[in-house]
Amino acid sequence: QVDLVESGGGLVQAGGSLRLSCAATGNIHSVNDMGWYRQPPGKQRELVASITSGGDTDYAESVKGRFTVSRDNAKNTMYLQMNSLKVEDTDVYHCAAEIQLRPGVLTDYWGQGTQVTVSS
Repeated sequence: QVDLVESGGGLVQAGGSLRLSCAATGNIHSVNDMGWYRQPPGKQRELVASITSGGDTDYAESVKGRFTVSRDNAKNTMYLQMNSLKVEDTDVYHCAAEIQLRPGVLTDYWGQGTQVTVSS
């Protein structure tokens, strides 16, 4: 069984910082692309940030310069450092990962989500 376990969410004032973690646990051969997603009220789910196994990153325009995604491949863990948080960043943040349980077999997994609340 494979799980994605998020942590690090919470309540912070605007301008503050939080660091989210997403750990992939279980009988895993390797982890490919990983990403953080959120779904603002009334909008479609959006990719906040993504990172490949080689470390290439991509960000939503709304978070560029404020958020930094990173990963520790030895720990199968991804991080999201969120600085200069805004009220509009309030959401449940879900991590997702493309995981190889064995060579050549890829499956997408999602975490349960962690709540980030930014107060004004």
